[in-house]
Amino acid sequence: MSDPAVPSSDLSTPVVPDLDEPENEPREECGVFGVWAPGEDVAKLTYYGLYALQHRGQEAAGISVGDGSQVIVFKDLGLVSQVFDEQTLASMHGHIAVGHCRYSTTGSTSWENSQPIFRHTAAGNGVALGHNGNLVNTAELAERARELGIYGRNEGATSDSDVVGALLAHGAADKTLEQAALDLLPTLRGAFCLTFQDENTLYAARDPYGIRPLCLGRLDRGWVVASETAALDIVGASFVRDIEPGELLAIDADGVRSSRFAEPTPKGCIFEYVYLARPDSVINGRSVHSARVDIGRRLAREAPADGDLVIPVPESGTPAAVGYAQESGIPYGQGLMKNAYVGRTFIQPSQTIRQLGIRLKLNPLKEVIRGRKLVVVDDSIVRGNTQRALIRMLREAGAAEVHVRIASAPVRWPCFYGIDFASPAELIANGMESEEAMVDGVRQAIGADSLAYLGVDEMVAATQQSAEALCAACFDGHYPIELPKETSMGKAVLETMRKNASGDVLDPLVAENDNVSAVMRP
Repeated sequence: MSDPAVPSSDLSTPVVPDLDEPENEPREECGVFGVWAPGEDVAKLTYYGLYALQHRGQEAAGISVGDGSQVIVFKDLGLVSQVFDEQTLASMHGHIAVGHCRYSTTGSTSWENSQPIFRHTAAGNGVALGHNGNLVNTAELAERARELGIYGRNEGATSDSDVVGALLAHGAADKTLEQAALDLLPTLRGAFCLTFQDENTLYAARDPYGIRPLCLGRLDRGWVVASETAALDIVGASFVRDIEPGELLAIDADGVRSSRFAEPTPKGCIFEYVYLARPDSVINGRSVHSARVDIGRRLAREAPADGDLVIPVPESGTPAAVGYAQESGIPYGQGLMKNAYVGRTFIQPSQTIRQLGIRLKLNPLKEVIRGRKLVVVDDSIVRGNTQRALIRMLREAGAAEVHVRIASAPVRWPCFYGIDFASPAELIANGMESEEAMVDGVRQAIGADSLAYLGVDEMVAATQQSAEALCAACFDGHYPIELPKETSMGKAVLETMRKNASGDVLDPLVAENDNVSAVMRP
């Protein structure tokens, strides 16, 4: 497929963001987990699996369980540890479970948009679905669902995942869920890893480009699927293989069945290796930690610095900083302490607290950095305000010089496949006329003595994958999946469709009212 231009009118206009505003790091959409294991406590296994995937989504969490006769779902806003307790997990009996932790890229943060999505088929069977990724033809799918009349009268859900759940359940009216999935999956465009279930069978599917990771693991008495291999490790499952792009797995008492719904065209996300995945995960045979250390070594060769101490921005910059120190011979040190208990909060900080900025998460070890020429290694720069605040803090703590080295190329383009980057106008590296001007402009904006990025070719080499098998669209602007016009995309595309609909406001894509009786709201 060709590499179409991004459907945005402001990509050529360099806009320097307000660097005093708080910045969210790049966010993955979700983590998914599924288990088929008769005789095991599948709800608790899923809880621990989601705990291992918490970094992939911190807005909401949910678990569905099937026992052969029904499917129940429990979900809420918040972290996995906030949503579930022993009493809740003990009440969820069955041999199949699907788990999900969410960060939204389509659809607002609401209970209705939390997952697993739940539906009934026409035959009365329950279907629960979790989705990691982002579809680019959500508007088209939503219009199809509207024409089919699969709208309910309950408030709420406006996500691409909800559309998929509605269409999947509707398709199973006169066929098996497996056949309904094989009919629906080829019509989905974008990045998707789906884990779904009915009362008896666990399913997992990965888009034909394999943009987001998904793997299969083996338990003594069952099977596990998960976004990352680290989740397999946590529950004691052995890694079997990656689920292939364009593949649908079905797991039940007869074992594991594999079907192809599309020819594979691998385009794995390179940013998984740089930042998104846990370092103790393995993607496509490559250890994420090893890739990040190698990135650091390559960065040291490509962008040497006159420093006397290498420090990481924890935790994501740590492996690359180790590699940089090993290759450069400059000592490695811990110059920043991270508060491990600062996560997503629903309490908005006051202006006084906001001015503390990065100090809520990081604090300098003054005796380590005072008088030193620091080489500060970070994973990426998106808007630049985090780095600006960090460099200001290091200078106030006595750093003699601050040389910033970034373990990725400049982020110039937005992601439409499941990473919630800033808008094009907010990307600090976007729209500059030349590479040299961009680097110097960003350096001045963040206040560094020097700044250097790693080239895309070196990033690719560190993954040990071929360039043709990776998506680097946020760095090079080459999108492997064709994008629709701008008005058909965006986080609020379904909310916008509802508001713009003529006549009555479109009802959200939820199942009939009796469906929610199987969803346990806290």
